Amino acid sequence: MFDNLTERLSGTFRKISGKATLTENNIQEALREVRRALLEADVALPVVKEFIDRVSLRAVGQEVSKSLTPGQAFIKVVQAELESIMGSANAELDLKTTPPAIILMAGLQGAGKTTTVAKLARFLKEESKKSVMVVSADVYRPAAIQQLQTLATDVGVDFFASDSAQSPIEIAAAAEKEAKRKFVEVLIVDTAGRLAIDEEMMDEIRQLHGQLNPIETLFVVDAMTGQDAANTAKAFNDALPLTGVVLTKADGDARGGAALSVRYITGRPIKFIGVGEKADALEPFYPDRIASRILGMGDVLSLIEEAEKKVDKKKAERLAKKIKKGRGFDLEDFKEQLGQMQNMGGVASIMDKMPGMGALPPGAASMVDDSQFRRMEAIINSMTMRERVNPDILNGSRKRRITQGSGTQIQDLNRLLKQHKQMQKMMKKMKGGNMANMMRGLGGMQGPGGGGMPPFPRGGGPRF
Repeated sequence: MFDNLTERLSGTFRKISGKATLTENNIQEALREVRRALLEADVALPVVKEFIDRVSLRAVGQEVSKSLTPGQAFIKVVQAELESIMGSANAELDLKTTPPAIILMAGLQGAGKTTTVAKLARFLKEESKKSVMVVSADVYRPAAIQQLQTLATDVGVDFFASDSAQSPIEIAAAAEKEAKRKFVEVLIVDTAGRLAIDEEMMDEIRQLHGQLNPIETLFVVDAMTGQDAANTAKAFNDALPLTGVVLTKADGDARGGAALSVRYITGRPIKFIGVGEKADALEPFYPDRIASRILGMGDVLSLIEEAEKKVDKKKAERLAKKIKKGRGFDLEDFKEQLGQMQNMGGVASIMDKMPGMGALPPGAASMVDDSQFRRMEAIINSMTMRERVNPDILNGSRKRRITQGSGTQIQDLNRLLKQHKQMQKMMKKMKGGNMANMMRGLGGMQGPGGGGMPPFPRGGGPRF
């Protein structure tokens, strides 16, 4: 997410570092680069102009504090203005009303609206501990109702059965009545999407809005459409009193234009951001964290929250006790760690939130994928439990059997064993609780020459 923009901005910030003061000349040169980077990221032109004007006003002539380099001072100004344009803080859903609190979902066809309804239902059920019912008022798209029913079953929320022979108004009224009868706290109404904005669509959703009087009206838009996402959201907002926007498919958007444009163009906050296909791939939108990510400074808070939710604490505690007792770190433990990383969205998702990613060589982050980790898992799965616990017994014939069973090469297996040895050494340093030793151990796991975990280009990789 935001890879291209992060890469360009990081280069600009490196250029301005080392200057004694922030002068009008070096600031204007940096701002030209920032302007070009934003336009290439498909940020709307009025947003770019406003952003550049505000950064320029704050940065020119600013004295550099004793603790900051000029580059850091400039980044601080840019970060503050990015946050300002995207919204000062996370805009939470307002569900303070007599139950059921109704959320009306609007959007164009193909934006991922129905999937987002299920993700939001899951989020409210798991994170906010609300009872949720979903209903589809989309009577036009074939199998739209069945799709939502399947998704509702997957995430474990109530589904109100509707029929394409009914009108959307009838469906909405019946669903609201049923939600009241069941004392459901939140009712999410999915509406029909269209390939383009038309008056018929607007009339229908206006009628639904008038009928339901929802406390939240969210517009779902595809982040990959760039500044068009902001313009479409504005058109809906002109016709309908939107309360917020949900950006979908942000994980596939390397530019970030929509995230930076929507708030400014519509005046409505981005409340959630979709970062994958799974049911849990919906995050509250935090402008400060996104700004930090765009600037290559990571998003440690989100990383910690994700670890809290998705890492199996019992397995982590069991491994910690095992290491403390000096019982080593075998390949079965290694496999568990790979699984934990996958649960957190894979190595690319974790890297996206790690500080210092902006300092990587251009294109380094995009070279990291989860295929090698899946390959490692396949290799370990092809081993017997005895081989996993004691990999030293692996001879030539055992290695051939394992690689044939996992569809890999001998060099893949040897690379895995080398990386496992490095992890073992690191875990031994952790035995005494010495964090400094552990971090030095991590530092040795870089680059393809050392068989490092992520395949960074030579000379690249994060420094611990």
